[in-house]
Amino acid sequence: MNVVFAVKQYISKMIEDSGPGMKVLLMDKETTGIVSMVYTQSEILQKEVYLFERIDSQNREIMKHLKAICFLRPTKENVDYMIQELRRPKYTIYFIYFSNVISKSDVKSLAEADEQEVVAEVQGRNWDPAQLSRTTQGLTALLLSLKKCPMIRYQLSSEAAKRLAECVKQVITKEYELFEFRRTEVPPLLLILDRCDDAITPLLNQWTYQAMVHELLGINNNRIDLSRVPGISKDLREVVLSAENDEFYANNMYLNFAEIGSNIKNLMEDFQKKKPKEQQKLESIADMKAFVENYPQFKKMSGTVSKHVTVVGELSRLVSERNLLEVSEVEQELACQNDHSSALQNVKRLLQNPKVTEFDAARLVMLYALHYERHSSNSLPGLMMDLRNKGVSEKYRKLVSAVVEYGGKRVRGSDLFSPKDAVAITKQFLKGLKGVENVYTQHQPFLHETLDHLIKGRLKENLYPYLGPSTLRDRPQDIIVFVIGGATYEEALTVYNLNRTTPGVRIVLGGTTVHNTKSFLEEVLASGLHSRSKESSQVTSRSASRR
Repeated sequence: MNVVFAVKQYISKMIEDSGPGMKVLLMDKETTGIVSMVYTQSEILQKEVYLFERIDSQNREIMKHLKAICFLRPTKENVDYMIQELRRPKYTIYFIYFSNVISKSDVKSLAEADEQEVVAEVQGRNWDPAQLSRTTQGLTALLLSLKKCPMIRYQLSSEAAKRLAECVKQVITKEYELFEFRRTEVPPLLLILDRCDDAITPLLNQWTYQAMVHELLGINNNRIDLSRVPGISKDLREVVLSAENDEFYANNMYLNFAEIGSNIKNLMEDFQKKKPKEQQKLESIADMKAFVENYPQFKKMSGTVSKHVTVVGELSRLVSERNLLEVSEVEQELACQNDHSSALQNVKRLLQNPKVTEFDAARLVMLYALHYERHSSNSLPGLMMDLRNKGVSEKYRKLVSAVVEYGGKRVRGSDLFSPKDAVAITKQFLKGLKGVENVYTQHQPFLHETLDHLIKGRLKENLYPYLGPSTLRDRPQDIIVFVIGGATYEEALTVYNLNRTTPGVRIVLGGTTVHNTKSFLEEVLASGLHSRSKESSQVTSRSASRR
């Protein structure tokens, strides 16, 4: 179950079905992001697509020698844009594809607008998108792409999860002909979860490459903005990290920070062997950056290595500048252990450290508040005073209580801090390059336990019931997990490891977005603007405008 491959296949079929000849790909804001995630520009140029345009662009030229392939979401706005386009067509012929189902009335409106008969084909599905949320559209589109008609389980403690499950089921029932895929011996399973059940995972610093890049630099449609990196060259202000087109990234995205540095070092040393007169030792990431800067011919031959040396160098700088190794150690203690006295003492110590930013200071207090929310010796008021004395802004101080409201004991349907888990945990140190000091990662997302129990048939039905009377008696083989409120790259790593170590089981992870701590706190802030008790806002108030 490869989502990128499935989407790529659909886009390829759109292009192939239009036949030979020069083409323009007409997209909206979101489908532009979808295409860029699965195709490089050079790849799609080979398919005779020479122009890329937005449907909402007002300055497009008339080019009657081009065929138009329209790939759009079936929103009212896009249908209106398409109607305007067909009334004054700029291209010779149109192939229209919607990313999800489209109502019959909208198809009729498009047909009426096509007075010049330039439309060769319209593909979509018959439904009224206004009846369902954006999240339901994205999830059902995924199921259709993967050709799966799943049984559905959801997190009982979340009204949002239940409502989304019901919406997906309604679409499957209504559009049953679309979901009549080849039956498998064991039906696929859709498991719908809620981010509020684990507010710890998105608050932690990360130490594997992909997750660390997203946490410290941010990943947006595989693009990394490095424009704020001191002394950055013009050609590296924005870089792309794509496992589909970057072999080094594909091989290293789940490795820890020390291993990344070591692997880059090995690549560069291999190149050095070809230049015996210019040997130099590579003792640290700083040495590697200097090496790349001093060898323009190396940069030209190995842009990939230059890119990764720059990214890793910036990560190393931020880790040092923000004292993240020490901060992360205390985060891990708060997330995984149950020694209140030690945790409180370490948090207080770091709040006095001038190198710890207000963002990281507030994050530590949030983790403390979540773990020791009902502890008899809870010292949250004192820590809040420490934040004030440190000069932490009111915005971050208010977020402490907002995080507890979002994912505290009252909201969670599970126990994140089970003592039996903490007893088994020991510190695991990472070894590697000089300049990348030893760090450790103890935490495992709650999703790991949930999926482990699901695979072993021990996931309790009173906590994660099936929607409808049918239940799965065999071990699930194809599992689609969707997290309302957003998933994380640490959870993606968990899914990767389960796929790798569990023969016969294939898991796909999705969510309303992919969080780092910054985006998660924005999610918490947004959800705080709506009453969680109002069923009408459960799904829509928490859906990000992501696919």
